[in-house]
Amino acid sequence: MKIRFKDVSSGIVEARAVIEVIPGLYINEVTILNKDGEIIIELPQKSFRGKDDRMHYLNVLTFENDNKETIWLMEVKEEYLAWRKNNKKVLVYEG
Repeated sequence: MKIRFKDVSSGIVEARAVIEVIPGLYINEVTILNKDGEIIIELPQKSFRGKDDRMHYLNVLTFENDNKETIWLMEVKEEYLAWRKNNKKVLVYEG
């Protein structure tokens, strides 16, 4: 699995990732969040407004079971932490 991370400097979003699952098949917009000091991997979702005027969310990726999803998310998190170790975040202040 090859992963490319892009820095994002907006709120709790740390970075976005493009993941090559198999050669030629990419998952775009995997989001790396920092909520209260904890790194969370958020997978892409499809959202739409239903006839009842409520928002509905569907996961773009589906896993066979929760264990496979957890292991896959842990692999992405480990890759991100290794990438962040080599690519420190640069904060720019104006004023």
